[in-house]
Amino acid sequence: MTDEQWEEIIGDEVEPWGGGGGERMSWREKEWYVAAKSGDDTLAALAGATVAGVDVESGGSFDVLGIGGVFVRASERGHGLALLVVKELLRRAEEDTSSPDRAMLFCRPHLRKLYEKFGFREIEAPVWAGQPDGRVEMPMPAMWRPLAEGAQWPPGRVDLRGLPF
Repeated sequence: MTDEQWEEIIGDEVEPWGGGGGERMSWREKEWYVAAKSGDDTLAALAGATVAGVDVESGGSFDVLGIGGVFVRASERGHGLALLVVKELLRRAEEDTSSPDRAMLFCRPHLRKLYEKFGFREIEAPVWAGQPDGRVEMPMPAMWRPLAEGAQWPPGRVDLRGLPF
C-alpha cells in the first residue's frame, strides 16, 4: 500500500484506528492485501497479511499469518465490506499450502464479535510485541484461528518476534 492509497481510504478521519494506545504504536508492514473498491473505483475496504514468528510459553515457536490493516472507509461502513475482505484473505491463506497453520490478529475490544464470525478466539494469555523503545504488552485483545485442520493454540505467554501486525 502506498501513502496515497492510505490517504484515499482513510480520508479526513483524525484517529482512523479508533484512538487509544494502538493508534500510537508502530506496526509491521504487511506483505499482501485484499481490497474492495467502491462504485467510483476508489478503495473502500482492505485487509493485510504478513507471516510472523511467535514464541508461546508452553508451545514452542511457530509462524502465524498476522492479519492487520483491516480498514473500511467511513462512508462505506455498515455494508459488510470488512467481512468481504477478511473472508477473502482467509480463503486465500487456507488454499495456500505454504501458509502457516494459524492466523492471528489484534483488534479493538468492540470488534471481537466481528472476528468471532470467522472463527477467531481470544488469546487469554498476555501477548508481548516489539516497539522502537523495547518490548510491550499489547494493550488490545489478540485473537487466533486455525488455518489448517487440527491446529491448536497452546497456553501461556505469547512473545511476538518483532512489531505487531
